Amino acid sequence: MKYHYIFLLALFPLFGLSQPLLDKFKNMEEVSSVVVDQNMFSLLSKIEVDPDDPQTKEFMAMARSLKSLTVLITANSNIERDIKSSIDQYLKSSGMEELMQVEDKGSLAAFYTKPGKDEHHVSELLMWGTGLQRGADSTKDKEAIVLSLTGDIDLRKIGTLAQKMNLPQVVGRAGQK
Repeated sequence: MKYHYIFLLALFPLFGLSQPLLDKFKNMEEVSSVVVDQNMFSLLSKIEVDPDDPQTKEFMAMARSLKSLTVLITANSNIERDIKSSIDQYLKSSGMEELMQVEDKGSLAAFYTKPGKDEHHVSELLMWGTGLQRGADSTKDKEAIVLSLTGDIDLRKIGTLAQKMNLPQVVGRAGQK
């Protein structure tokens, strides 16, 4: 009987990064966070949209297929190291694959995915970025960002999602692998 518990504990890391692992960071004073769950995506998909706006229709269709979105941003280097350590542990146990890396002016963003129903879809998209600048003000501290998105994610449409939800521009690049 106790072997069943050990087996379940061994599988626990495979159930997703976005909630338990990132939860410890979202209420920290020096962390900005956005957490959107499946209920909110469901509400978004019920909003009436202009039938002549294909980009908005595309966003609404994608919103119906999403389960969760977690975004954490910090300029605190100690918290950044702790988040990075948690992500590294998760990547080792989750079976995620690196999709791509984007380096630009001292910043780095790495994208990881879990396979989905076909080559264009993933069940989880994780982005980890460091040295990122929010806005055009170069005097602000560089920030680290982690974004976890789960559901049925069409990589060909991730740019639309990033734009409509005002996510960092680098997220839109994930569909350009």
